[in-house]
Amino acid sequence: MRQTEGVTTQSPLLATDVLGEPWTAETIPLRPDEEGEVVATLVTAPTPGGSDRAVLHVHGFSDYFFQTDFGQWWLDRGHDMYALDLRKYGRSLRPHQSATYVADLDTYFEELDAAWERITQRDGHREVVISAHSTGGLVVSLWAHARRPAGLAGMFLNSPWLDLQGPPVLRTRAANLAVDVIGRRRPMSELGRDVRGFYARGLHRDHDGEWEFDLTWKPVESFPVRFGWLRAIRAGHARLQRGLDVPAPVLVLSSDRSSHPRQMCDDVFCTDIVLDVRQIRRWSTAISSCTTYVAVPGAVHDVVLSREPVRARVYAELDRWLGAYVDEAADTTV
Repeated sequence: MRQTEGVTTQSPLLATDVLGEPWTAETIPLRPDEEGEVVATLVTAPTPGGSDRAVLHVHGFSDYFFQTDFGQWWLDRGHDMYALDLRKYGRSLRPHQSATYVADLDTYFEELDAAWERITQRDGHREVVISAHSTGGLVVSLWAHARRPAGLAGMFLNSPWLDLQGPPVLRTRAANLAVDVIGRRRPMSELGRDVRGFYARGLHRDHDGEWEFDLTWKPVESFPVRFGWLRAIRAGHARLQRGLDVPAPVLVLSSDRSSHPRQMCDDVFCTDIVLDVRQIRRWSTAISSCTTYVAVPGAVHDVVLSREPVRARVYAELDRWLGAYVDEAADTTV
């Protein structure tokens, strides 16, 4: 049965999630855009006894929240789990929309603000850790810098996208200018890419991986990249690289190595084949004055989806950071 089948509706905006109980999905109405109706989706699972601590996870490009093992890890440590499917992604994607598209990363601040209000004000969580992967790591860094939200206890960034990967010529002033001009004049034009689907195939259990996810929401061959969206990404990269001031300790995890396989091979399962980890390492300290960076040998792009025993090392690093920087700080303020 597909994940998207058999959803039990509880109210017009709240339903049992496609992941099944205890996960619920809340539809968050947003301001319409030029394509029409826009929503985001807040997925939630509570700790058995309730908690005043929570984690909010934001996915990457061509992605959505399905990592229940990751969610359970937080639940086992006393954090209510929330995950946000941004507009035009996953549960929030509507038939009339261009998947993944925004023209300005600040557009996402609307749903991040709404999710934060629900978590901290409506649901009463005193301390919240933000978790984000890849493009989500760029988005939440910009948001946390701009909003400086009360209650932000820490931020865990899983292979955040902090610069444009590829040959240096792609990052020159001329290349950035070209993206800017095309992105303004022909924003919906698609960038030609050679996407072979190795990454998703290496993850999905129907191919060569161990994980279950909806291939309509996280396609093997990804979604189109449009110039208007890429223009927004490059503007976000530039803002981050000038230096942010996120008011919380930050943990950045990535693989220790990137590779560019031309066929299915061992590198697909033990390196980052999406981003350049050297760029992640270089720009991590631009996010916060208290940033911890760890390269995990053998990790893949989404480090929590790495194979064992690498995955255990990822969680050990996260647990160490949580105890040293987040729990310790909470204990001293009680």
